[in-house]
Amino acid sequence: MNPGDRVRVERTDQTYEGVLLPSSTSQNLVVKLEGGYNVGVDREDADVDVLESDVYDVGGGDTDESSEVEFDEDLPTVSLISTGGTIASTVDYRTGAVTAQFDAEDVLRAVPDLAGRANYRGRVVANILSENMTPEVWQDLAHAVYEEIEAGADGVVVMHGTDTMQFTASALSFMLETPVPVVFTGSQRSADRPSSDNVMNAVCAVEAAKADAAEVMVCMHASESDDVCALHRGTRVRKNHTSRRDAFETVGREPLGEVDYREGDAEVSFRRDYAERNEVDLAIRPDLESEVELLKFTPGTDESVLDLAEGKAGLVLEGTGLGHVHSEWADRIGDLVDDRTTVVMTSQCIWGRVCDRVYDTGRDLLDAGVVEAGDTLPGTAKVKLMWALANSDDPEEAMQEPIAGELTERSVPWE
Repeated sequence: MNPGDRVRVERTDQTYEGVLLPSSTSQNLVVKLEGGYNVGVDREDADVDVLESDVYDVGGGDTDESSEVEFDEDLPTVSLISTGGTIASTVDYRTGAVTAQFDAEDVLRAVPDLAGRANYRGRVVANILSENMTPEVWQDLAHAVYEEIEAGADGVVVMHGTDTMQFTASALSFMLETPVPVVFTGSQRSADRPSSDNVMNAVCAVEAAKADAAEVMVCMHASESDDVCALHRGTRVRKNHTSRRDAFETVGREPLGEVDYREGDAEVSFRRDYAERNEVDLAIRPDLESEVELLKFTPGTDESVLDLAEGKAGLVLEGTGLGHVHSEWADRIGDLVDDRTTVVMTSQCIWGRVCDRVYDTGRDLLDAGVVEAGDTLPGTAKVKLMWALANSDDPEEAMQEPIAGELTERSVPWE
């Protein structure tokens, strides 16, 4: 009995039929059922009959052999960098939880549709779920992307967990000047589920990495169907749903472009202006100020939450509407500014921009030294402030100027 065999597993009052998969533990059998889902069974409780041997290769053989990718001089080279997340995950059948276990080479084996689209180099920067992402890993990732491009990669695809992908994409947008596309992708649903989006997202991301837009982008499903992936600018994207495959949206405007997956060729097209390939020289400014906090104001929030910002280099406030907090906070915020904490205001609203000149509270906040961030998204503003404090001679001025497409001159409605 080997991985790839079709088996019947019987235990007490249940019977399963499917293909035997490699197991992460010696105590469990893992079977892929006809419906696409996997089931784990304790070996001691099961009687197993082999119905058919070696139905197909499930990746349980020699990893060096299965991960070989032939070089084709007519194809571009795309570096696949893994940080973990659902797109590079499997199921731990001891606990039933999805865990990040695969490296970049495993992704190539798991997504055969990538074959023939590019020459690939694989690299692992981290193997973590995205809630465990840190600014230090952002810096490691920025260096890895820089090195891959410097070594001749025509594009880079970063495999990343979706929950904090927007933050990492923002960080690299500020830290790197890139002459080639850098495309983040992930999956909302793990590869063991029939509705997984990992294959389409990976294929579309590779095609985007071969295209002409030399920016940091996020490539994810544009709808619930397997039809089109949207290409979002790294500083304007937000995850707006916990589990839908089309969870990511560009806030306040259309996505940069899309990858049409319906014809199988994954054709890339763009709707808006973008930085063209080889328009800038490769450069990196990876320094970050880690002592920056993001606080969300809601009615009734006690002023004592500002204690969190004491002694910090920066504070981003997610205020109401045009950028307000309780009027009684102004004096305390002024004290923070006097103590050399840069305080930046953003809005809880999804669309629009802050403007603290309209109402008395806003004017008081400006008098206290608050810096307006325009229509910069709150999460992006935090990342930008971390970068600006470490790299700019005038961080306050930098927060009010567009650096990587995060801030527009004016907000306009779009259809």
